[in-house]
Amino acid sequence: MFTVTLAMQLVMDLSSLQSKILKRIDSQLSLHGISFTEFMVMYTLSSANNHTMRRIELAESIGLSASGVTRLLLPMAKTGLVEKEVNPRDARVSLVKLSDAGHRLLTEALTGFGHATQGLTQSLTASQVQQFLKLIHKLL
Repeated sequence: MFTVTLAMQLVMDLSSLQSKILKRIDSQLSLHGISFTEFMVMYTLSSANNHTMRRIELAESIGLSASGVTRLLLPMAKTGLVEKEVNPRDARVSLVKLSDAGHRLLTEALTGFGHATQGLTQSLTASQVQQFLKLIHKLL
């Protein structure tokens, strides 16, 4: 028989919660033709100075490897959601920018994202959501 500690149970339950969240959010965002990861790229870029970031910084922000973010950005660039930018200070550094089309799609997708997140958290009070956020940030 196995002994499961509280920490182990927490991690397993968080993993199950993550799966549930991703299914619900991906389902909603698919109506806009994007995945949650693509949404996170656009959201992160929209918050960056001049809507532009180094690819490596973007990868770190959304929890992907450098090669993973490169693979993700290729189709996004082909569909015009992001643009490659040249770094005037260092040609070796690869920059990515949220395009105007990406910004419009993000604005549209935020409404659906808001509905999905509301549905996921409807059983919690605002105070409970704030407390949960505090606890998550301690782990991050």
